[in-house]
Amino acid sequence: MGQKLSYEYIRGIVEGEGCFSFCTVPVKTRDGSIAKATLPSFTLAMSEQDEELVRKVRDTLGLKNRIYKYPPRKRKDSYNRQSIVVLIVRDVPQLKNIIVPLFYGGFQGNKARQFENWIERIGNDPMVPAPYIMIHAL
Repeated sequence: MGQKLSYEYIRGIVEGEGCFSFCTVPVKTRDGSIAKATLPSFTLAMSEQDEELVRKVRDTLGLKNRIYKYPPRKRKDSYNRQSIVVLIVRDVPQLKNIIVPLFYGGFQGNKARQFENWIERIGNDPMVPAPYIMIHAL
């Protein structure tokens, strides 16, 4: 696996490059219809040149998620963006046992507010599935 990163170093990377947000996914209800659920997610996205660093973050934290690679994007401003690598964590056990304990109280400024608002929304948004509610209780 190579050299592990310190948790302080990981918090610093996430302060600048991480995001605590939500994604909407279709779910089948008991009556067979399709509804939308809002899943909490932690994302770390960086330039492809930092793929090894993203991998070290994942491995140091013991996360099981794969790292996605997205091709370069062209924009109307004619500036070519680089490919990016993205680590996304959405499953309850990893959010509850790894992500929240590591970052709770570990940020300053805007990232601290983003994290606190994320935790509050997990507990108060009726579209967040019940298994995720325990994250808010932590």
